Amino acid sequence: MKLRMLLNGEFSGPQAFFFLARERGWLEEEGIDLTLVPGAGAATCVTRVLQESFDAGYGDMNALIESVAINGEEAPIAVWATFNTCPFTIAVRADGPVRTPKDFEGRAISGSATDAALKTFAALAAQTDTDAAKVTIIHSRAGMRAGVEDMLADRAHDGVFGFVNTIIAAIAGSTKATPEALRFINYADWVSDLYANTLIVSRRLAKQHPQIVTGLVRAFNRGLVATLEDIDAALRAVQREAPAMDMAVQKTRLLGTLNAEMSNPEGRTLGIGDVDDARLARSIRLIALSKGLPGIPSVRDVFDRSFLPPMSARVTSLARQA
Repeated sequence: MKLRMLLNGEFSGPQAFFFLARERGWLEEEGIDLTLVPGAGAATCVTRVLQESFDAGYGDMNALIESVAINGEEAPIAVWATFNTCPFTIAVRADGPVRTPKDFEGRAISGSATDAALKTFAALAAQTDTDAAKVTIIHSRAGMRAGVEDMLADRAHDGVFGFVNTIIAAIAGSTKATPEALRFINYADWVSDLYANTLIVSRRLAKQHPQIVTGLVRAFNRGLVATLEDIDAALRAVQREAPAMDMAVQKTRLLGTLNAEMSNPEGRTLGIGDVDDARLARSIRLIALSKGLPGIPSVRDVFDRSFLPPMSARVTSLARQA
């Protein structure tokens, strides 16, 4: 069966297990002919899967919650939750005055209008008693690297939305910005219930071809296992699709993702791909209330674990060393 899957961004190291699963024929074994399409952000992925009739996507759980609340049964559904730690962050000057979310009151934060951290800022504000109305959000079309460099140089804004690993990768090689010049206000330190990237599929596919969805998840799970066994082989699978990518930078991003965004302690008991229902319910409620959504979806509305491989096949330890 031919499927189209929209990724969360341009082809990159943190997506390696998808490419490795396809390269090694595990998707083909499941009867799947998969086309991977580069995306423009984890938050926009959810909307595009719905509007552009993709079969699957790698999108943000929090954006999915919003879509389910608004679109109901038309929205995609999560089936394999990989990011069990929220990677959203706001980079600030290491020598600056911002040390907590509340310190942003009366200050400005810059980022792409489609950035998942920006779109979830209301939840961070609600959880930290921060008056979001007192924070200026600048929708910037400049790249993340330019945003960080401008913040450090002219102090026109006081923070930059993003993921820690993405920001570090963006400023690699910059003569105007270094990781040492930054401090990170990490959402996970303040809003620990939030999940992030997850495999989503259209409800049409889930209902009409459940065996295909099960096979898709099984193949990707095998890709994740194999990625942990050979990081470089996994990265080469991506590079064959994106020859110009910087292998050293993408290896750092992949290892950072495995060590941080996918290594919440609950993974040791649930296995990567599953969620804690009580935690997800709390995050759904937080997102719904902080964004003023028309309803509060149930966990079952957002996530379906019936497609997961058995616990014995899931990854339970992801921490890696460079």
